[in-house]
Amino acid sequence: MKNTRLKRVRALCECAIMLALSVVLSYIKFWQLPFDGSITLFSMLPVCLIAIKYGWKWGLGTAFCFSWFQILQGGVFSWGLTPGMLIGSLLLDYILAYTVLGFAGIFRKKGYFGMLGGITLVCALRFLIHFLAGIILWANFEQFEAFGQVIQNNPVLYSICYNGVYMLPETVLTVIVAAILLKIPQISKLFAVENEPLPFATADVALGLKYEQNEKEEQENDK
Repeated sequence: MKNTRLKRVRALCECAIMLALSVVLSYIKFWQLPFDGSITLFSMLPVCLIAIKYGWKWGLGTAFCFSWFQILQGGVFSWGLTPGMLIGSLLLDYILAYTVLGFAGIFRKKGYFGMLGGITLVCALRFLIHFLAGIILWANFEQFEAFGQVIQNNPVLYSICYNGVYMLPETVLTVIVAAILLKIPQISKLFAVENEPLPFATADVALGLKYEQNEKEEQENDK
C-alpha cells in the first residue's frame, strides 16, 4: 500500500513538472496569429510524454490543466465576443482542443512507432477541433486573404487555412523532436511505459477491501 501511494505521489510530481514545462514552452513562440494560435517550441510534447508514460487518465488530467493555462495566456477575453461565442471558444478552442492531448498514450504499448503515432493522432485531433470551431464560431468571417487572393463566403477554407498554417508546423516540429528524444536511451528510460497508478480513492478502496479479505482468510485458517 505504501509503494502504491509513493507511485501516485511520484506520478503527480512528474505531471506537475511536465505541465509547468509545457506552459513555459508555450511562451516561446516562433509565430503568433491575431486570434490566437501560434507555433511554439513543441509545447505539446511534455504533456504527451506524460500520457505515454502513465496512460490516458493521468494524461487527460494534465492536458486539462494545460488547457486552462492556455485560456489564461490567450487573449480570448479581450476579443469582444458575445457570451455564446465566448463559451463556445473556451470549450472548443481551448478545453477540448488541448485536453485531447491526454490521449497521446493510446498506442503506448506498441513501442516506439506507437508512441509517435499517438502523438501524431492527438495533434490531428486538436487540429480537427480547431477546424470545427472555425466553421461553427467564426463562419461570419466572410472575407479573408489566402494564396495571394481574396476569398469570400468559404468558412471551411478559412478554417483550414487559419488553423492549418500553425498546426501543421507545430505538429511536424513536435513529432520530429519526440522521435529524436525517444531514441535517446536516457530519455526513453525516463518515459518508459508504466502501469497506471490507480486514482487515489479507487486505490485506497481496492487495497482496503483486499486487506480485509486477507484478514478474514487468516482468521478462518486460524479456526
